[in-house]
Amino acid sequence: MGDRQRLQAQAKDIGGGFMVRRSLPAAQRQAVGPFLFFDHFGPVEFGAGEAFDVRPHPHIGLATVSYLFEGALLHRDSIGAVQRIEPGAINWMTAGRGIVHSERTPDELRGHARRLHGVQLWAALPESDEAAAPRFEHTPAAAMPRIEAGGAGVTVLVGTAFGATSPVAASSPTLLLDIELRAGAALALPPAAERAVYGVDAPFRVGDEAVPPRQMVVLDAGEAATLAADAPARVLLIGGEPLGHRFMWWNFVARDRARIEQAKDDWRAQRFAPVPGETDFIPLP
Repeated sequence: MGDRQRLQAQAKDIGGGFMVRRSLPAAQRQAVGPFLFFDHFGPVEFGAGEAFDVRPHPHIGLATVSYLFEGALLHRDSIGAVQRIEPGAINWMTAGRGIVHSERTPDELRGHARRLHGVQLWAALPESDEAAAPRFEHTPAAAMPRIEAGGAGVTVLVGTAFGATSPVAASSPTLLLDIELRAGAALALPPAAERAVYGVDAPFRVGDEAVPPRQMVVLDAGEAATLAADAPARVLLIGGEPLGHRFMWWNFVARDRARIEQAKDDWRAQRFAPVPGETDFIPLP
């Protein structure tokens, strides 16, 4: 085992003072497996009358993966999907050649104090899927397989691990696990071509190496890694087969830089299909 790469999350304002911690892309590394974007937000408290609203904005060439620990959001998109996102569920939106979506506080929650906590990831698409028709799939928490191993509860959100397979249909070999380590846990991690672990809320260890919360550690290729904790800790494992370098600009991802330039022109001219029921949008930066 060599020195593992550590990625320190960077604070980013995604609008209106709402801050996230962004681990990918990083200066040292663009992606882990197919994942080339990793934002962790919250836990944040909202008072009655306060709301989290992300106005309609476009994507191309990627899949967004939304996962909540607390709270709720309402997803709407330009292919007509309207879906409430709740803790434990996976919203997988494949942009393909282009999609527009919004994420807002559900109306029935706006008058109540509440918390919001979760992650959003982007997965690159295989080249053959970059120009495919957009699609949206929601998988509820109850459909996710959960297993007990090594003193931990593991929910298999995407991919196959510990003999269990998620019903989420990824576009390429992908692994996403929600691991709840209990005190004294020692969990041997499943293999993948590339893997990284991220502590959501508390310190943990990779082997004998201490990891503070909110830091991403990239595992060495092929290493037999074990997670351990002296106190309860929640850890996300991401990984899978790498798909190679992508150009990234704003919400656009592509192998071909010209495709991004075209998407810029299309959004500026409002040639993307609109989100039904939405009248505003985020302008091109």
